[in-house]
Order: sequence, then C-alpha cells, then structure tokens
Amino acid sequence: MSVDLPEVDVLVAGATAAHERLGTTIAGVTDDVARRPSLLPDWTVGHVLTHIARNADSHVRLLEGALAGETRTQYPGGTEQRAADIETGSGRPAEQLVADVRDSALRLEAIWAAMTEAAWRGGGVFDDRTPWPAPLIVAHRWREVEVHHADLGLGYGPQDWPDDYVATELARQLSGLVHRVDGGRRRHLLAWLLGREPQPALDPLLQDRTTFRV
Repeated sequence: MSVDLPEVDVLVAGATAAHERLGTTIAGVTDDVARRPSLLPDWTVGHVLTHIARNADSHVRLLEGALAGETRTQYPGGTEQRAADIETGSGRPAEQLVADVRDSALRLEAIWAAMTEAAWRGGGVFDDRTPWPAPLIVAHRWREVEVHHADLGLGYGPQDWPDDYVATELARQLSGLVHRVDGGRRRHLLAWLLGREPQPALDPLLQDRTTFRV
C-alpha cells in the first residue's frame, strides 16, 4: 500500500465513532424500513445491515488470528459464504437486524482493545488472497461503515462523512486512480495535474465506474 495510514489508535477512534453514528441512524428502523430498497442495486436496507454485521464478524476472525499469531482469511467459506450469509439474514425483523449490527460492532471493538503490539504487526488475508496488515483491516472497517451507512438511504450521506475519514480515504482512493484510468487517457489527466490542459471529465476517463459493494 503506497499511502501511509494514520496511527492505529486514530483509525480505531474513527471507526468507533462511525459505529456510534450508524447506531443512532438505525435505532428507529422498523420492519417496513428494513424491507425498503437501499441505494445499492438489488439490496434492501436489511441486506446492507446484515452485511455490516457480518463484515464486523469477519474482522473479528482476522484480528483474533493476528492475536494468535495466525494469518486467517476473512471468510472461511469465501465469497460464497459471504453472499449466502447476507441473503439469509436480510429478511430478519428490524429489531434483530439492529441488534446484530450493534452487537457485532461491540465484539469488534473489544478485539481492537485486546490487540497487542505484536498482533498489530500481524494481519490477515482478503478474499482475493491479498495480504491485509492489521491496521489496514481497521481502515477498511471504517470505510465499510461510513460508505454503507450512506448506502442505507436513511438520511446519512457523503455530506455527513467526517473530515478525518474523508482525508484518509480520499488519499487511498487517489493513490489507486491511475490503475482505473484508461491507458490512452492518462496523459490528459497528467497534463491537467501539471496545469497544461483543462480539467478532464472523470467519468470518460475511468475504466470502472460501476457501483461496488465495499
């Protein structure tokens, strides 16, 4: 990873605050709201809430492994298990969905508190076999909560993302921008950055502009 992350305690504080904001938003979710379409294609609010909870559990698995000196994959059953768990859990009553998000977040926060210096030097493995240093796992959780909080469509949006999150995540996303720009158009982006051409429209530059589920 080419972008330096903040100190891990800053990441933990940011992700914990994101949990609290999410909890406030979903406290009043009803069964009817849980069945509404979210802002993600083909996912209801219940799907998004279930994904947030299962993501927390997957991070607990990764960091428990780091505490034990092991390198674990995020989901033991891979992406198929991830998809099945989300689909199975999405239709639960709102009370269960909200409690699941809250309780899974608390389990993850407990693991963050239990991490040692040695464990923070460890990590896990993402589903595509990409190594995940432990601090990056926390940064990813912060992103998951902020982005999916907005995906719920319940009044919280990108305009509500805190400045510290935006600064951290924007740097990460910009560091990978070159890989998403069509090779033939990179020179226009570079010329703009060097003050030699007008600002290009970004959408035509990007090879991948589809909505993705982080």
